[in-house]
Amino acid sequence: MGEASTKDKAARSTAQIEADITRTRDRLASTLDELAMRVHPATVAAQTKAKVLASVEQKAGRAYVTASGAVERVKAQFTDEKGRPRKERIIPVALVGTGVLLLVASARKRRKG
Repeated sequence: MGEASTKDKAARSTAQIEADITRTRDRLASTLDELAMRVHPATVAAQTKAKVLASVEQKAGRAYVTASGAVERVKAQFTDEKGRPRKERIIPVALVGTGVLLLVASARKRRKG
């Protein structure tokens, strides 16, 4: 079997060898062009930007889901199972909120005056 492959190699013409060399050079040139493109600063910057944007979008999506869940939990505290407002919970919270706003406004007025 080794003898047959040696005979095949010996039987190759100069033109076939030159054609093989040309194909090899073309493949090498293509590979080098691809490598140059991969390490080009613009390519690296674009890939980095894409990764950062994907990460930000993913984190923003998670934050939205978390915030949405929190809003739903708070909403559930102030509505009954039919979706009607629970006045016994809303009125005390509104009064506390109004008190806090009045305290903040009063503190600002004292600082300015």
